Amino acid sequence: MSSTTAERPSFLKSQIGGLPRPFWALWGGTLVNRLGTMVMPFTGVYLTQSRGLSVAAAGLVMGVFGAGSLLSQLVAGVLADRIGRRATLSGGMLATAACMLALGYSTSLPAILASMFALGLVIDVYRPASNALVADLVSAEERPRAYGLLFWAINLGYSVGMTAGGWLAGLGFVWLFWIDAVSSVVFAVLVWRAVPETRQVTGGFGVVLRDRVMVGFTLVALGNALVYSQTMTMLPVAMTGVVKLSPQEFGVAMALNGILIVVVQPLVSGWLGRRDPARTFALGLAVMGVGFAMTAYVTNVLGLAVTIVIWTAGEIVTAGIPGAIVAALAPAELRGRYSGLFGFSWSLSAVLAPLLGGPLLELGSGALWFTIGGVGLASAAGMLLLGPAVRRR
Repeated sequence: MSSTTAERPSFLKSQIGGLPRPFWALWGGTLVNRLGTMVMPFTGVYLTQSRGLSVAAAGLVMGVFGAGSLLSQLVAGVLADRIGRRATLSGGMLATAACMLALGYSTSLPAILASMFALGLVIDVYRPASNALVADLVSAEERPRAYGLLFWAINLGYSVGMTAGGWLAGLGFVWLFWIDAVSSVVFAVLVWRAVPETRQVTGGFGVVLRDRVMVGFTLVALGNALVYSQTMTMLPVAMTGVVKLSPQEFGVAMALNGILIVVVQPLVSGWLGRRDPARTFALGLAVMGVGFAMTAYVTNVLGLAVTIVIWTAGEIVTAGIPGAIVAALAPAELRGRYSGLFGFSWSLSAVLAPLLGGPLLELGSGALWFTIGGVGLASAAGMLLLGPAVRRR
């Protein structure tokens, strides 16, 4: 009598095996696009140093960008369902390339304002279409892993792009605009040629807004976004202005975030993807909240590094989970609109985070970071309350 033992798949195969070829085209395009994302992290520097705008004028320009971004996700969600995922993603990337070059060659304030509003409107049009494509192409069991791989590609590309962008900015900002534009075109062409259209007959946005579970999840996502957005708004201000860290010390500490995500997230994404999505997401939100609350006690770069490790652990736990939850909640024909409403929470947080964080930081570090930590914990509690409804879907 003989017996056979099923061969366990290798680690690499367990991470990347079993996903359809069009998904990898989408993944590759996302990576290329993020590798070329060099303009936005240096926009403030470009506006003040290269175009000679005052800090107040640069703030106005960034506010106009935020206004365009608020409209972006809702419009993009409708387009992804109405004209198709592939057309929306490719068209958005081509429009992004055009707006990047327009901004790069704009010299007057009115032209810069118009270019920034248009860029805010189109730069993230791809997100609802991309999220809907993953839901259309990948089985429900594999979606957390697929969304996690996209999250990993975004962080890997962004880390490399940031490093290269800092070097290229010294040679001239126009290089950043051209590289960003070219990477957007490559993403558009790759998706157009290698990813099939998956759009189905669609309904209206009212269906999404009447879905109380999805609206509740959007509020949870807004809480998550408000917490994480502090890394780009008040955290640099607090660490360099209050704690008195140098920009170099802050940059080195923040590099831990990208390094940990790139190294650790692929190791745990498969295991996390097999856990209950609602409980997993709640756990990640709670860990992030605790990490940010601990920032109130930071007095040096080592303390900052410890808090970054903690909230990055929470970010890794949440990676890939929100997209899988949205895909589970959305009817197939409305995945673009559902993804657009989810994306709107992040656009809204970009506007609300500094409005919330600035006054709180003026009251003191404790007021800011304990409030942000409380938002994270409240979001975790909200996710647990939504858990039964999400599981029924």
